Amino acid sequence: MTDGNVLFRDGYPRSNTYDAQWVLENQMGPNALWMLERLADSLQLTEGMKVLDLGCGKGITSIFLAREYQVQVWAADLWIGPDHNFRRAEEAGVASLVHPLRAEAHALPFPRHFFDAVVSIDAYQYFGTDILYLSYLARFIRPGGQIGIVVPALMQPIEQVPDHLTQPQDNGKVFWEDDCWAFKTPQWWTEHWSRCRCVKDIQCSILPDGWRLWMDFEDILERTGYGLFPSDAQALRRDHGRYIGFACCTAKRTAYTPENLYNPSLGSDSQVDI
Repeated sequence: MTDGNVLFRDGYPRSNTYDAQWVLENQMGPNALWMLERLADSLQLTEGMKVLDLGCGKGITSIFLAREYQVQVWAADLWIGPDHNFRRAEEAGVASLVHPLRAEAHALPFPRHFFDAVVSIDAYQYFGTDILYLSYLARFIRPGGQIGIVVPALMQPIEQVPDHLTQPQDNGKVFWEDDCWAFKTPQWWTEHWSRCRCVKDIQCSILPDGWRLWMDFEDILERTGYGLFPSDAQALRRDHGRYIGFACCTAKRTAYTPENLYNPSLGSDSQVDI
């Protein structure tokens, strides 16, 4: 059991109402509720909206969206089965609002313009650095709809990884892995999204104190024994927000429809109607 206040943070009133043990048991990385709460402050979410939670993990972000904003949430994840996420939604009392499914980000089984908003917490960096991906994803958002992501990010560009991120920590874990090259600066994300005529009003910024929230959560996982992997807290403490943190990006869907037929799901087993 854990102290119910172990995840309490000033400035996160919605996240503070969730049971800490439940969050820790269902986490798959840095506290997704903190990140989602900050992102949601930049979105206009109203009751009855249809929202895609892309890369939802164990569904705690989907449950948060349903409970806090009374939106309909399609909880899509590749690794976590929908049966488990539906059970969690039932236990949270939002089974009528959360619709779990297994989906790969490049083969989304939805009609065009289906969603009012798409959110993605600590997942978009795995597929969204593809220059063509945003135009693919945008086809599922209605004109005027919203997209918002929070991703691990660089606070400044790097050509060579700083030593303190490649040196083993006392627990033997090395923070920087090849996947970390998907970490980009907020400026990079702004320029990346600006190349897509499907979105406008792009806003990308550093998540305030994101590195500290990440470090604090790693410390809590280590202290409570809920960590899935060896802690990265020591590396984050050494870095102190100089290079590593989170970026928060939002944009609105335009009415532009791409002329190209780029569709990554054409190589999947899905039936595709173009």
